[in-house]
Amino acid sequence: MSLPAEFHDIAKRVNNWGRWGPDDEIGTLNLITGEVVREAAACVRTGRRVPLALPLQQDGVQTGMIPGRVNPLHAMVQINQELFGPGTVACSDDAVTMGLQAGTHWDALTHVSHSGKLYNGRPAHTVTAHAGAEFGGIDKARHIVSRGVLLDVARARGVDRLAGGHAVTPEDLEAAEELAGTRVRAGDIVLVRTGQVRVCLAGDKHGYGYPSPGLSVRCPEWFHARDVAAVANDTLTFEIFPPEIENLWLPVHALDLVEMGMLQGQNWNLEELSTACGEEGRYAFLLSAMPEPFVGATGTPVAPVAVL
Repeated sequence: MSLPAEFHDIAKRVNNWGRWGPDDEIGTLNLITGEVVREAAACVRTGRRVPLALPLQQDGVQTGMIPGRVNPLHAMVQINQELFGPGTVACSDDAVTMGLQAGTHWDALTHVSHSGKLYNGRPAHTVTAHAGAEFGGIDKARHIVSRGVLLDVARARGVDRLAGGHAVTPEDLEAAEELAGTRVRAGDIVLVRTGQVRVCLAGDKHGYGYPSPGLSVRCPEWFHARDVAAVANDTLTFEIFPPEIENLWLPVHALDLVEMGMLQGQNWNLEELSTACGEEGRYAFLLSAMPEPFVGATGTPVAPVAVL
């Protein structure tokens, strides 16, 4: 089934192909300039640090719904082994097997394609079994540090958690922006809180994934108009699931990653951050969300930290 005209109309309005040149591989991360980072550093007042990642563990958020996206399988490969003979310093080492998007993560621009294309018009077949992403892999996003803004949609709507069928709209984002008392600006990384991760933290992994609130297909235009550098939220699917438009699966992924060239993140735990921002009365902070530089990968685990 081909993508509907409605999708292609939005795609034309948010398309960034060629904006930073034909060879660009990082998309809207270009908006994080030195000046943006300096202004982000000025957000630090108390030095309060808030971790935003879920624990990496075998009993993680994945349920098998997404083939191959396995929770971390951790194994010890050395335990107190005296490598250089008896009485020498002993070492313990670990190994892990996991889906790179199994926990708190960034999606690379190559995570999805549509109509045979990736961001900047590159052909989808440049993602191969042998080398992964030839173009636009997550290793190209070498540093992600900017001003973060929490748009606490759940709090702005007066609830702990949005209902499973709630599509987060631009109007929701603006209500959360008003609550935050700051305007999202170019180069910001926006964190959208729905409260859905509370379901996961309570132990209901299936309920966490489905049904889930998430971003509406209308949101990419809002992010494009504000020149947002990246967006992350506290859900498994990022966008509303099941989709708001029948049989139109993952349209927000395609608009963000393919058309705009904007990284998106999922499974971020924004609960402690919501509390901290509410207590301090400010919702902008320095955000460090460095990707693990897996060469050619279409996503990566991340352990973000907000510094207020």
